[in-house]
Amino acid sequence: MSAESPRQEFSGIRMGRPFGIPVYVSWTWFIVAAIITFMFSDQVREQLPGLSEPAVYGVAFAYAVLLYVSVLLHELAHSVLAKMYGLPVRRITLYLLGGVSEIEKEPQTPGREFMVAAVGPLVSLLLAGIGLVADLFLVDGGGIPEMMVWWLWVANLIVGVFNLLPGLPLDGGRMLRAGVWKATRSPGTGTIAAAWAGRVLGAVLIVGPLLLYWFGGQPQQELSLLWGAVLGAFIWFGATQSLRVARVRARLPQANARALARRAIPVTAETPLSEALRKAAEAHAGAMVIVDHDGRPLAIVIEAAVQATPEHRRPWVNAGSLARALEPSMVLPADLVGESLIDAMRDAPSGEYLLVEKGGEVYGVLATADVNKVFSGV
Repeated sequence: MSAESPRQEFSGIRMGRPFGIPVYVSWTWFIVAAIITFMFSDQVREQLPGLSEPAVYGVAFAYAVLLYVSVLLHELAHSVLAKMYGLPVRRITLYLLGGVSEIEKEPQTPGREFMVAAVGPLVSLLLAGIGLVADLFLVDGGGIPEMMVWWLWVANLIVGVFNLLPGLPLDGGRMLRAGVWKATRSPGTGTIAAAWAGRVLGAVLIVGPLLLYWFGGQPQQELSLLWGAVLGAFIWFGATQSLRVARVRARLPQANARALARRAIPVTAETPLSEALRKAAEAHAGAMVIVDHDGRPLAIVIEAAVQATPEHRRPWVNAGSLARALEPSMVLPADLVGESLIDAMRDAPSGEYLLVEKGGEVYGVLATADVNKVFSGV
């Protein structure tokens, strides 16, 4: 299973950097590897009756490893093509349900979106075709090689076809998104359409096996119920996350540093807090900047610290004691808008930022809380 993903926190085992892309294996992979080993051990015993028990489990585990190598090749196809288009790839992660390529920016055009999404299933289907040819013409006589080749081409066929289903977060959903984007010239509309298609697909995967089971199902279909529920839930929640991302992106233009800035007054570090607040109220300012005696900004008074200071203590507390020293990353251009503003804030987390004009003049102070309000309720 495959999907491109935004940035996320992660811990796991780093396996290498093919094509300069870090590859990690999540701890959850060992869970599914154990399940695969247990599930396929019975087939190994039936088809290869002469094997010892350690060899049986070794063959079944080898299949689990090779299956995830196929998933890795699927994800590498996404990531390598994304890098060719100039899109940064943070890493590839192999986890419980397959793999994910963390491509940190959207493709610039619907055509590129389609190609990045389609290349993964294409590689899986190509591997399935190679495996089928090898099974028919190159590997003969039974034994471990023929069994492994058969398993792998069938598994790649399933992965390729499944990922072509038209609903986010699957590759087919991204291809559908690209088509709607092309037709409507709106990436947001494409995301919403493909995400709702993903929700429908997830519901079908959950409800469909249940209906089949209720109307004359066999006991062995219980495993299908479980997998249908797991895959359906994965697709449903992935589609829901895509809808949320679409709503966030729709509000990005409102994240305008200049429009959200608070007027700031300059005060020296020795100024009593009560006096600094009086000056701010007179100037109808919402922020205070600590300056030196030449008027150069040194720090920003922290709003949370001001609010936490009891009113009777404010005449005895200097404004400078409640300020955070300005770091270069806390000084942002006043004309930042949308994703550029969010990226700058993400790279240097802070409660307040100093906004400056191109010439270096102070424009105002941007509070993170004010930016967060833009996206509240999403």
